[in-house]
Amino acid sequence: MIIDAVPRYRQIVAEVWRPLLALFVWDVIVTVTYYILPFKAPSLPLTLFGSALALFLGFRSTSAYERWWEGRELWGRMINASRSLSRAARSYLPDEEGRDLQRAIILRQITYVHVLRCQLRKQDTRAEALRFLSPDEAKPPLARNNVANGILDGTGRRVDQARQKGWIDTIQQASIERVLVDIANAQGGMERLKNTPLPNQYRFFPEFFARLFCILLPIGLVETLGFATPIGSTVAGLMFLAVLKIGDDLVDPFADTVHDVPLTAMCTTVEIDLLQALGEPAPEPVKPVKGILW
Repeated sequence: MIIDAVPRYRQIVAEVWRPLLALFVWDVIVTVTYYILPFKAPSLPLTLFGSALALFLGFRSTSAYERWWEGRELWGRMINASRSLSRAARSYLPDEEGRDLQRAIILRQITYVHVLRCQLRKQDTRAEALRFLSPDEAKPPLARNNVANGILDGTGRRVDQARQKGWIDTIQQASIERVLVDIANAQGGMERLKNTPLPNQYRFFPEFFARLFCILLPIGLVETLGFATPIGSTVAGLMFLAVLKIGDDLVDPFADTVHDVPLTAMCTTVEIDLLQALGEPAPEPVKPVKGILW
């Protein structure tokens, strides 16, 4: 996530220079053709076209931002639920006989959020699964397609074992289970965002009409702007292409790009809070790198 208040002009240029260059070349071709082979430019209702296109792009950008913000909200719930699980484990298993289980549940939750981060970013989960879990503990979830869900299932089984041993009662088990359900629901929402793209109409038509508008724009402006057509048309087209790019950047909040939700920072926040709750050394918070928080 970019957190700099000042626009990153180099990043902007790197993302749009190709379509912008193609647009500028087309504008030059139209302008040169107009002066070499004079033609009567058709009277195009560019204002009407531009207004309709702005509505299309506005709907698309709004939908993309809603997906991004929902992803951030779901991770906020995950952070809160992780803290609640840690607090419940420490409150319900304070005795010496349950201390190991208390620590195991908390370490499993730290592992869970890091593994879920890797799953959403399509990265390998093995290293994170083995960071706090022994090879024997990590083997069952790593054998599953959904490693994060396997870790969560294992946590639920350990809570049930604590109830069978009499360390907690059924009411306490139900209380912890409600937190695990909240965690599972948050994961399900994240997977829905990751695996469900915007409807095809929201992806195809705005892009098609934006590019069509950029093609027609110099034809409609050349009689008015003359030799300034390449500059004026390119600047106007840039605005529409920029809005189109914003939608592309925000539609997947877990894409492991500079525009996504800062999963690494939030997972590290969970790790810090839970390790400090155990009284163990914790890492430093993730700091922005060149204005980007990962």
